[in-house]
Amino acid sequence: MSKQGIEIKNKKASFLFELSDVFTAGVQLTGTEIKSIRQGKANFTDAYCIFKNSELFIKGLHISEYSHGNLNNHDPKRERKLLLTRRELTKLEGKTKEKGYSIVPTKLFISENGYAKIEIALAKGKRQKDKREDIKKKDIKRDLDRQMNY
Repeated sequence: MSKQGIEIKNKKASFLFELSDVFTAGVQLTGTEIKSIRQGKANFTDAYCIFKNSELFIKGLHISEYSHGNLNNHDPKRERKLLLTRRELTKLEGKTKEKGYSIVPTKLFISENGYAKIEIALAKGKRQKDKREDIKKKDIKRDLDRQMNY
């Protein structure tokens, strides 16, 4: 965990998708965006990643406007460029061209040196049956934990 303690997770990602390869990417941000993230005001609700001209961008990541920002405050839903190595980008681009694969952000955090980083994962959509099995496993685990506490 980072020294700032900021860690925003996308809880829906592991429920809706089967996550395979995980990458940590830097994010190109403006001054007011990083200040908002440090206050913990970011939301992954509809976030996903797309390729444009062999560069990776994140869409739908909502970073609230900075409370002390002025006229130069940022647009909360703008596209942000993700910073990865060329090798990682070509691997991800090749995989997303296969049927059923997409890139999903899973976690936003502040690194040890104070930079905002996003953990992204290569994801394949789960079927309804798989989601039901996950819910059953969680229920069984919760029941066992309850029994252990008594």
